[in-house]
Amino acid sequence: MRDLRIVFMGTPDFAVTILEHLVTNNYTIAGVITAVDKPAGRGRKLNQSAVKKYALSQNLPVLQPKNLKSEEFQADLKDLNANLQIVVAFRMLPKSVWAMPKYGTFNLHASLLPEYRGAAPINWAIMNGESKTGVTTFFIDDKIDTGEIILQNETSIREDETVGELHDKLMHLGANLVKETVDLIAKGDVKTTKQPELEEKSAYKLYPHNCKIDWSKSLNDIYNHIRGLNPYPAAWTTINNNEEEITAKIYSVSKEFLSHDYNNGKIITTKSTLKIAVKDGFLIINEIKLSGKKLMDSRSLLNGYQFSNEAIAL
Repeated sequence: MRDLRIVFMGTPDFAVTILEHLVTNNYTIAGVITAVDKPAGRGRKLNQSAVKKYALSQNLPVLQPKNLKSEEFQADLKDLNANLQIVVAFRMLPKSVWAMPKYGTFNLHASLLPEYRGAAPINWAIMNGESKTGVTTFFIDDKIDTGEIILQNETSIREDETVGELHDKLMHLGANLVKETVDLIAKGDVKTTKQPELEEKSAYKLYPHNCKIDWSKSLNDIYNHIRGLNPYPAAWTTINNNEEEITAKIYSVSKEFLSHDYNNGKIITTKSTLKIAVKDGFLIINEIKLSGKKLMDSRSLLNGYQFSNEAIAL
């Protein structure tokens, strides 16, 4: 068995679960690399990453480089004397960093590579209506998410599953896969597979323009788009109500397939229900957040807010 000294690189909660699993199973964590503290909130107080908070609670050495290519950072990294690096939800590494340890640097990616390479694989799998996804460990090379695959683990996606629910499922699946991968490396028993050359589905970064709801699409497509962005960053639309345009973020929804003569985006309300017409039925809104208001269930919103007969989602 190889005596492994691991440097872990990551930033969000997703990465914390993987790091915690390694610590709990008594692997030697030589150091943790995470994002620099950033100002947040009204007071612009410096906010530590989730990984940094956990690392400090475990008395693990932490490095927070602004520039991964800087000589100072790379000298500090070398001083940690690691022979394996693990990357989970971090940023692209220069070759001088990923090629540093004796046993390489591997990444955990939340998809079944080569499908959904990129920044938002969990969101896009749901937004595209996939019925399965998974997690992959692979050795990093000089491109994004293209290195040789070590292990994969597949899971189904429920028809009503949100990105928040799938995120948590893949987080725990990923923690186990990382442990399996480390164990193989410790035994010197890793067999890798070159990624197949497929016309892969991309998981490009989410921006406001690709989170906006297109009301001309089918009910299923809109439903998938919304659950693939619930709870973060949330699908949104502009609503024209009494000639006032407001922005609304839409969270929990249901489907009603029904023929009708309404225009796409037409808003229909009763005292307790809110639904929006699309070409093959209605999208029933269960939770919504209008700009300037808090997130509410539709019944609570309709108690104090009125949509006109001409209200429409654009």
